[in-house]
Amino acid sequence: MQIGEERRHGEEKETPPLMALNHVSRVCRSVEKSVDFYTKVLGFVLIERPESFDFDGAWLFNYGVGIHLVHSKDEEKLPRDKDRLDPMDNHISFQCESMEEMEKKLKEMGVKYMKRTVGEEEGAPIDQLFFKDPDGFMVEICNCENLKLVPQHSISKIKLPSNKHNPPLDLGGQGDDAAANAAG
Repeated sequence: MQIGEERRHGEEKETPPLMALNHVSRVCRSVEKSVDFYTKVLGFVLIERPESFDFDGAWLFNYGVGIHLVHSKDEEKLPRDKDRLDPMDNHISFQCESMEEMEKKLKEMGVKYMKRTVGEEEGAPIDQLFFKDPDGFMVEICNCENLKLVPQHSISKIKLPSNKHNPPLDLGGQGDDAAANAAG
């Protein structure tokens, strides 16, 4: 397929050789304040980054994903509204084993947050906590494992790492063969 060429609806394309999300990059006003937030509030661990990087930043890792912090001198790259909590805004989300413990931690750390529950009508309630990091980037904590993944088509293209927590997968009667392909 040429660049710019549109794919016809329903036309299958080979899945890229991706494995998992590696990291999320965040620009920040203060690398130190952001490291403090992500380590103390979310439990990330500061790790070494290549010495060849000649700019202020830090790498954090935990839960199978990294957060790369990069100091920004350009205020235009940072969120303007650091206080408004809008679940429809861009955000990163982390699944949580205990929403009560996480809410307690946010209170203890003095982090302003919004709490809500969605999906009660469907019988699979999802609890959510929304808050912002020191630079105004939204973070969500949820118990999203209650939400089933229901593929609209192409179940065989879903790759689920076998050594990680995965949400339940509703195969809609597509059988064990499809689940085995998705897992491996």
